[in-house]
Formats: sequence, C-alpha cells, structure tokens
Amino acid sequence: MGDHRNEAPHEAPATATALVKAAGIGKVFVDDRGRAREALGGVDLEVPPGGFLSIIGPSGCGKSTLLRIIGGLSAATTGTLEIDPSVRSRIAFVFQDHSLFPWLRVVDNAAFGLRMAGIGRAERRRRAMGWLERLGLAGVADAWPDELSGGMRQRLSLARALVTDPALLLMDEPLGALDPQTRLVVQQDLARLYEETGVTMVLVTHSLEEAIWLGDRVVAMTARPGRIADVFDVPLPRPRDEAMLDTEAFTSLRHALWSRLETEVRASMGAPS
Repeated sequence: MGDHRNEAPHEAPATATALVKAAGIGKVFVDDRGRAREALGGVDLEVPPGGFLSIIGPSGCGKSTLLRIIGGLSAATTGTLEIDPSVRSRIAFVFQDHSLFPWLRVVDNAAFGLRMAGIGRAERRRRAMGWLERLGLAGVADAWPDELSGGMRQRLSLARALVTDPALLLMDEPLGALDPQTRLVVQQDLARLYEETGVTMVLVTHSLEEAIWLGDRVVAMTARPGRIADVFDVPLPRPRDEAMLDTEAFTSLRHALWSRLETEVRASMGAPS
C-alpha cells in the first residue's frame, strides 16, 4: 500500500478545461485494530464543465469514496485534487438516502439550503416553489415527507440540491432504492433537468442502462482497490427518452461496457472469470 499513507493530497485550481481534476487519488482506511484497507488505488479523473459523468463499477470498488473526496466530504490519502475556485462553494449532493427532515414540510425541506445561506423566508419559498413546480411537487408543498412516495421523496432531494444553484451536482446511487417503474420516471426527470439547466453532474450507479442513458461519458472502475479501467463516450443525441434503450447504438454500448466490467465484477465476488 506504499509508504505515503499519511500524505495529504495537494489541492489547487483546476485547469480551464476541467472543473475537477484528480491525479493519482488514493484512499486507505485503517480500522480500530490498525489494519489498513486500500479503497482507491490511484485514480486519474477529469470532470469537464457542463458534462454528465457516470461512474460505475463493482460493489466496494470505491465509487462512493471517490465521490465524497471530490465533494470535500472525505480526504484522500494520496494524490492531487484540483478544483475550479468557482466550484468549491457551489457543490450539492443527492444520496440514496434522501435525508429529508421529517419535522419540515416539503417546501421547507426544499428551501433548507437557502435557509442556511441566510436567504429570507419569502424568497426561500419563492425559489423552492419554482423547483417543486418543475419536479411535479407543487401540489404537495405543504405535506410532510412521510406522506410522500419514494419517488416523490427523491425528486424532493433533487429540488433541495438544485434550488441552491450548484455548479456541480454529485449523486451517489440516488435512484437505487426505487422500484423499476418509479426509477424510470425519476431518470426521465433527471435527464430533463440536466438538459434544461446544464449543471455539471456526476452520478455513481450500479445500473449499466442508467449510466449510459444519463451520461455523456461513463467511467468504468476496477475491483478494489478502485482504479479507472476504461472511459466510454456516449454518442447518443439529447434530449433522451426511453425509446433510446431499444436502439442499436445503446445496446452496442451496453454490451461493450459490460464486457469491460464483467471481469472486475467477478473479481470483486471471488467468482471464476
């Protein structure tokens, strides 16, 4: 695992062609007994402005760890992380666990980030209602989170993130807990929001179809310790819809992506290749 376990990564402004640039990012976790586990083994990655980057790989390969490092929620052990100065204070997250506040009504959950930024109540509500309207939630603005379906809660999480006008939206398996039909609907919402806003987005997912449908590029990771195995460009026009799933271009790319990932998934499971 090397002799540089305690070196802090250098952080600097990103280049003009990337909002985020990671070089040789490594992460080692040490448990209470002092045993080290290498989660990331030297990741090189760029996030271009205005792009939609999907990250996919075997369970436990460090996808979520990488996302948290990019967002400043976790420190890398080694490597260099360059972030555009205009982005540092404008990063928003959406997680699989929607983390809504049960004691706040829907509109107040959506406006929570604005409240933390010191925005007045009337302006908070105006902005929050605008995003609730775009996501089909205006009719439940005064409901409580536990009165919403799973899909509505996740759309509320998206509204809460986007209402802050982020420069970079990081999403960690945001649709993973949804049933297939609901997941398809929220995927459509997410694709539409990306196309309407142009916000730079990074999505961690286990779904091949989701990674391709939503992304401009798909980053495939190796089994732990995670590294970049390959990067696939997605040559599919926007706007996108579910009819795209049946096209030859989509199925061909899905086959190529799985062909690259299958060995890594089997390795992560200890299964024969």
